Parts: sequence; C-alpha cells; structure tokens
Amino acid sequence: MIEPSVSLQTALRTTLITDTAVTALVQPANIRSGSTRPDKHACVIMSGASTEYLGRAAGDQHLAQINLDVHIWAIEDGADTAKAIGFAVAQAVLAMSDTHDGFEIDSLDQPRMIWLRDVQPELSYTHGLLEIEAIIRWRV
Repeated sequence: MIEPSVSLQTALRTTLITDTAVTALVQPANIRSGSTRPDKHACVIMSGASTEYLGRAAGDQHLAQINLDVHIWAIEDGADTAKAIGFAVAQAVLAMSDTHDGFEIDSLDQPRMIWLRDVQPELSYTHGLLEIEAIIRWRV
C-alpha cells in the first residue's frame, strides 16, 4: 500500500472511470488528481487530501481517516451539466466497493456538495466541490 490518501484517490479514480453514468459526461482522461484549475472540460479533479492516522487495530492493522476534495468543472450548459456530473460522481462513490488492492474502507461519507461561482464569470465555468471522508484499514 502506498500513502493512504493516494491509495483512496487511486481506488476512487478507478471507480469513476469504470462507471458509465460518469463517463457518459466526463472523458476518463479528464478524471484525475492534481491541481484544481482545469485544463480540459468537463473534468473531475481530486485534490486537497489529508490523512489523519487513527492508530492500530487487531491483527496488525492500521486505521486512517482520509479527507478528500473532488472538484467538478463544466463549461458546456453551465450549472446543469456540472450538477449532472456531481450527481453521477456522488452515486458512484456511494456504490464504491469496500475492498481494494491493499486496503478496506470501513466508513465512507459525503458530508457536503457545494457549488461555487467562478472568479471569471465571463468564461461560464461551473465549479462544484464534493467533500469525501473515509476511514480505511490496511495491514502492514
């Protein structure tokens, strides 16, 4: 297992690029981690990950809480397209498997989805932010 937040991001990207509802709206190459300013539209960008180590569990397992921001950007049809992407992403996250290569998800929540005005409104971007909180467990 690599660093817990990177492992979760990798599993989330795999989930999103294999979900047909998401890929009907966003090309798989535009679902990535990295900087939050898009270079292509529509896109889903995972960033702002933080890891809080929660300690050890039975059987030489380790626990961590991961907070991850998922940014949704769209320009075509503005808010309607962005909100459709956000809903598809949220549904895919809810259906995400608990077992992944090297770790298991004990808890996965989406406490908030917000829609932001872009700092350059003349470009007609719509930007959404889905917050994800997960508790994951792995063996060393």
